[in-house]
Amino acid sequence: MREICVIGGNRYFGKRLITRLTAAGDRVTVINRGSSAPPAGAIHLIADRDDENSLEKALGSRTFDVVVDQVCYTPRQAEIARRVFAGRTRRYVMTSTVEVYEYEDTADPVGEGAVDPRTVAVDLGLPWDDAGFLDTHYGEGKRQAEAVFAAGPGFPYVAVRVAHVLGGDDDFTGRLEHYVDRIRTGETIAVPPVNHPATYIHVEEIADFLFWTVGEDFTGPVNAASHGPLTTRELCEAITAHLPDGRAVLRAVEVGEVSPFSFGRSYAMDNSRATRLGFPFGDARSWLPRAVAETLGEVG
Repeated sequence: MREICVIGGNRYFGKRLITRLTAAGDRVTVINRGSSAPPAGAIHLIADRDDENSLEKALGSRTFDVVVDQVCYTPRQAEIARRVFAGRTRRYVMTSTVEVYEYEDTADPVGEGAVDPRTVAVDLGLPWDDAGFLDTHYGEGKRQAEAVFAAGPGFPYVAVRVAHVLGGDDDFTGRLEHYVDRIRTGETIAVPPVNHPATYIHVEEIADFLFWTVGEDFTGPVNAASHGPLTTRELCEAITAHLPDGRAVLRAVEVGEVSPFSFGRSYAMDNSRATRLGFPFGDARSWLPRAVAETLGEVG
């Protein structure tokens, strides 16, 4: 029986990961602030991960084979976690994001080496506790958090850089629903003048990927994305296939906010490292109709 700790993870693909771990016979300890209970079968510890003393007190003498951190957004949170879990875990898995590549702009899918966390500067003095600042510096927060885990020897970590996640009837982001609403009403969908594709991953596949990662021994950054980038138009076509009376009207805008999955630069990740390590990604075009059906509530 493996001892697994999950920080956060009570919704979307996090809860799916916890369910997979408990079904596999792992003893899972979930840490959160107590706003919601974890899936059945998990041990629940209540603590504020931003409060080092609270976290230490909740953990007591517990140790783990693997920690999966679903809610690390800043270098301050990473520093607390590194101090608290040093010596408590054999391996630390941080859920990171494709947004760490926000300054990359290449037609080729971006590999992990494009952002080496060992070379990323960490600035703990930035206003990381300000929600507005954090919202507009999401990618930077994740980059600097990765850098904290990567600094120095003795802390085996993984940074899973997750592509844009689609699917499930519990997608709290509302991003795919944005397109559904506009296609139903015929309202225009704002896109950049040159609208680039991006890589995606299904909610069940990222849960599978994290579960697989727990059982492996590799370290460092790893991209998690299904094969094949998707364009905004492909997303709209998949939705109109379910809404034959709907209409997708894309409108190019030079300035202003664009729709959630419309990008003025290339946004594709290279998943070859994970593939070489043995994870069998699916094809995004194959699961996209299912993701749309789930969003529309057509899949029970």
